[in-house]
Amino acid sequence: MIDIHKQLCDLLDQHGAAYRVIEHEPEGRTEIIAKIRGNKIEQSIKSIVVQVRLNRKENLYCLANVPGDSRIDFDGIKRHFDADSVAFASREKAQALTGCAIGAIPPFSFSDQLEVLADPLIRENEEVVFNAGRLDRSIFMSLEDYIRIAKPQFAQIALRG
Repeated sequence: MIDIHKQLCDLLDQHGAAYRVIEHEPEGRTEIIAKIRGNKIEQSIKSIVVQVRLNRKENLYCLANVPGDSRIDFDGIKRHFDADSVAFASREKAQALTGCAIGAIPPFSFSDQLEVLADPLIRENEEVVFNAGRLDRSIFMSLEDYIRIAKPQFAQIALRG
């Protein structure tokens, strides 16, 4: 199996990103891991694989990235793609597309079958933090470097409150 953590660190190194990896107890829930890491919850990027049904014959998968204090706005994704419907991808499909356990998925795609979306709300923090392909590793990096390297499509896909 591919080591996504290593692949992610290699990608960041290749692009000259300034980042730091922290080790912690294994945890995939945003509210709990933010306390363990000592970051503001809205500074976290929560990454979730969704299935977008464009029509009866066409599907695509997206990595939806929202701030840690938000949830996915399926209607926002549906509007962005003018799709018939949007739903969480199955656990098996999400793990196959990301190479990661649920809860460890970083906000980067290493699959040409997985588009990266991000809500503009992630821009509220100069530094972002996210799970780094493992439940016991996280990465802190500048938002600017994240956007430059991940190249997400921005769309209003987050709901707060």
